[in-house]
Amino acid sequence: MKPSIGIIGGSGLYSMPGFTAHEEVALDSPWGKPSDNYIVGQLAGQEVAFLSRHGRGHRLSPSELNYRANIYGFKSLGVERIISLSAVGSLKQEHAPLRFVIPDQFFDRTRGRASTFFGEGLVAHISFAEPVCPQLSEVVRQACVQVGVDVVKGGTYLCMEGPAFSTKAESNIYRSWGMDVIGMTNLQEAKLAREAEICYVTIAMVTDYDCWHEEHASVTVAAILNYLAQNAENACKVVEASVARMPTERACKCGRALAHALITDPKVVPETTKKKLELLVGKYLG
Repeated sequence: MKPSIGIIGGSGLYSMPGFTAHEEVALDSPWGKPSDNYIVGQLAGQEVAFLSRHGRGHRLSPSELNYRANIYGFKSLGVERIISLSAVGSLKQEHAPLRFVIPDQFFDRTRGRASTFFGEGLVAHISFAEPVCPQLSEVVRQACVQVGVDVVKGGTYLCMEGPAFSTKAESNIYRSWGMDVIGMTNLQEAKLAREAEICYVTIAMVTDYDCWHEEHASVTVAAILNYLAQNAENACKVVEASVARMPTERACKCGRALAHALITDPKVVPETTKKKLELLVGKYLG
């Protein structure tokens, strides 16, 4: 049985307790190797695949991640839904450490990261006005409530380049824009998942108030690690509950995201590009 659910573990979450029948799967892609091997097995009666975003031992910085390989690997395994876990800083007083935010929007402040599978003779413009799967978001929200985790659904995740944290000037500008949380990884994942026609949701686990808060003069790694440990424990409970209540059918548009996105005349798409993107566009190009 192929895994239909993918889990991406962020900072402080390098494995998922509760798996049975573990199998490590080493994959390659047209864009190189993913962050780590995928761990495939069963969780809450469902077949799932887990990937450590930064590699076990946290070896890769946000700017070094091979986002295309990571998402392509899930697609090649047969994954249709991805739950992404990510440590974030809070840009609003009400989003206190240990709260889980399920954002429905992203704002990009990265610089030149690869965030599309397309090019090389094949152009695609996906719809990204609503970048998060609404069905999957609601499943995760209900799971948070079920296990007693403080959660809010909705809000904007600002994706910065890093690896340094924000200056106070930057943090206050982002707050003036109405951003909710700040992280370094999820925008690229969301875009690529949409291109791969995979449902995607972020569980943004708040670890700190960034550096804007008057009582938090600066972000320290020690403070963040303390909250990371508590968030990781809660995240495992939320993921297991989400997987257990996952609907069989996808009642969303994610699975047909490329249906009206491919602009290039199929007759002029280079054969090498067709072959490279066969997994993603084969059903549309024939």
